[in-house]
Amino acid sequence: MAQFVSFDPAVKVIGQWILLFANAMDFGKEERIEILEKHGLRNLDANQWYDLQKWLDAFKELSEGIWASTLFIIGKEILGNAKFPPQIDSLEKALYSINVAYHMNHSEGDIGIYDVMLFDAVQRKAVILCRNPYPSDFDRGILAAIVERFKPADSVTTDVTLDLTKESRLNGADSCTYLISW
Repeated sequence: MAQFVSFDPAVKVIGQWILLFANAMDFGKEERIEILEKHGLRNLDANQWYDLQKWLDAFKELSEGIWASTLFIIGKEILGNAKFPPQIDSLEKALYSINVAYHMNHSEGDIGIYDVMLFDAVQRKAVILCRNPYPSDFDRGILAAIVERFKPADSVTTDVTLDLTKESRLNGADSCTYLISW
């Protein structure tokens, strides 16, 4: 598998998640909505479930041409503006909560996983395995937003980098591994 291909044709995604994508930023909003509609995602209801592959097909079209750079930005905007429960008050809790949120917004079949492989608060680094069909840059944007939002107050910089020593969705694998530092 690679990015943009659902692991299971039965997988559904909640409309609210698609709407977050459509409304992530003003720039290109009309074009994103047109692309969604072209792929059968019209009159979206935040509480209804939709075919994941249709959404991934829209993602793929968006990733082509001038829109490729927006996938990272959209990932950042979606999670940068997301509401978190009050108990999510640290970077460690926030990183572990991504998988919970992912499973709340996807259903039926093999949807994938966000797996925290390492979290080291002392060395200020983490490793996250993202086994899902979403574009690599979108996941990197999600992770970057979480790290920036929940990093310790004394952290000056953050970095989220695709681990090029591992297989990735960019070359046909089912997952990407990200190295995070703060």
